[in-house]
Amino acid sequence: MLAIFRWHCKYIWRPIDMDREQQMTNNSNLVGRFAPSPSGRMHLGNIYAALMSYASVKSRGGRWLLRIEDLDKSRCKREYAEQIIDDLRWLGLVPDLGASASTDDSAYYQSNRDEVYNEYFEQLRKRGLLYECFCRRNEINVASAPHASDGHVVYGGTCRILTEAQRNELRNERKPCWRIRMPDEVDEFTDGKYGLQRENLATDRGDFIVRRADGNFSYNLAVVVDDALMGVTEVVRGCDLLTVSHEQRYIYKNIGYKAPHYCHFPLLLSTNGSRLSKRDHSLALDVLRTHYSPEDVIGMIAWLVDLQPSNQRMTAQKFVQAFDWQKIPQNDIVVNIDV
Repeated sequence: MLAIFRWHCKYIWRPIDMDREQQMTNNSNLVGRFAPSPSGRMHLGNIYAALMSYASVKSRGGRWLLRIEDLDKSRCKREYAEQIIDDLRWLGLVPDLGASASTDDSAYYQSNRDEVYNEYFEQLRKRGLLYECFCRRNEINVASAPHASDGHVVYGGTCRILTEAQRNELRNERKPCWRIRMPDEVDEFTDGKYGLQRENLATDRGDFIVRRADGNFSYNLAVVVDDALMGVTEVVRGCDLLTVSHEQRYIYKNIGYKAPHYCHFPLLLSTNGSRLSKRDHSLALDVLRTHYSPEDVIGMIAWLVDLQPSNQRMTAQKFVQAFDWQKIPQNDIVVNIDV
């Protein structure tokens, strides 16, 4: 068995239990997804995210979609994507839709979808919702104040008011990125785990990038377009992405789609307080698969999130049967693992 110790960290979001009726509703039209980035081998935190998204939708009779988010072509590799698919299969997590679920799964790799993203980018641009931004990152950091709750730097809108002559001059010096204009209005939604979320789009989030200066589309634009077109009704992910839901909901609104239900979960942290990452090589799947069974790993995660009282082996199907959002802790979980 994995040797592991845990404790919970205080987290800042307002807690609320997920509506019990919604949790238990059996809905074959419910679609959840797991969307990893193939920039390296999956680690314990990635497995945790996959299990949470899988169990949440499967426990209510829904379908689970796998999408490979390889927007960053310089860092993401097909071999890593193939490893992700193999690791999920090893764990017993088989997607109903998306990558590996059919012989022609190319549409579920973001690197193949630039034409799709460009269509929606042009829709937003032609409506006057986008503008070119020539600011460098260091200039933005100096001129802008971080959002109080999460350190997010709110862009001050410097390039919003440039004249066409000024833009022409700047184009000769550098390539611009594209930002979306955020209105001075409040967006609010109820997260399935952390309750009411409310932010002013202009002052709390600010104009954010939808296309980078190198021509690549941003995560926020791509993930919204993909989830909308792929019929995703539920997004389950780590609470570090909770606040960007406001930005994504604004894109949904402006491309004519209903935003999914969001449910965020607490993070797994190392003993120094940092989020588990691909730098934690001892927790990578190649190491874990050498020493432990799928049931060892799944059972340990089930224990970490209070779905079982002790660290006992568990299959993916048993994890689904035990899954209950009301049992999942709201505070981040510090783990000390001796592999």
